[in-house]
Amino acid sequence: MKYQQLVPPSHLKDYIRHFWILESEHAHSDRTFRTIADGSPGLIIQDVDKGVMFKNDQELPDALLYGQTTSHAEVKVDGMFSTIGIYFSPSALRTVFGLRADELTNGCLPLDEIARSFSRQLAEAGSLEAKVKLLTGFVSNQVSRHEQRVDKSMEHALNRIWTSEGTVPLKELRDELAMSERSFERRFKQIVGVPPKMFLRISQFQASLTQLRNLKYEKLSDVAFGNEYADQSHFIRTFKEFAGVSPFKFSTHAPEVMENFSAVNK
Repeated sequence: MKYQQLVPPSHLKDYIRHFWILESEHAHSDRTFRTIADGSPGLIIQDVDKGVMFKNDQELPDALLYGQTTSHAEVKVDGMFSTIGIYFSPSALRTVFGLRADELTNGCLPLDEIARSFSRQLAEAGSLEAKVKLLTGFVSNQVSRHEQRVDKSMEHALNRIWTSEGTVPLKELRDELAMSERSFERRFKQIVGVPPKMFLRISQFQASLTQLRNLKYEKLSDVAFGNEYADQSHFIRTFKEFAGVSPFKFSTHAPEVMENFSAVNK
């Protein structure tokens, strides 16, 4: 697999974490990958002339926008893998596309349902570089249309949760924003796609995953307690929920093709 990660232009850094390109060098029949809950929505463009992606035995559209995920999932690829993606910031469904994020949680939307003419342009673009350039312009135009939908209170909450690695108390956040529990949860879910407690859990899990990737531990219990899990059993249960495997199996038998996307050896 050939993987590239591209930094977005500066005017889009608040909306896009990065672009990515993933290509396989050889065709495979029915190869399986596992996605991992990562706290972000995204956009995927696949070259169906080379290979096709399936999720739960359903063929995915050529171009799709997907929402937050609350668990792991398996994706099968038949043929070559030639895909471009955008890893968005957590609130991008609202701030870039003007959508209610909770209506797309654990689901996806064909891009031509919201941008039919742009989908045609992508299909006609020749190289991957040309498609990335088109995507950059597309997102810029979407931001200019929907930037008024940025909710500074929720952006503050998201930043505090992410930088605290999922350990900041929600009551502390509500007090900072002078919001009731009900109002905070309603707005957060509409803009991010999941309740704040779920986003806390995913952020905490992602912090532990980063520690595993970077080999910054001597034993797994160090990761569990270092990320404020109640005990190692709690850590293992949560890890399996979001990654589909135990932390031990992930660290020894689940090589990541790219961040939050692992090959499954069956």
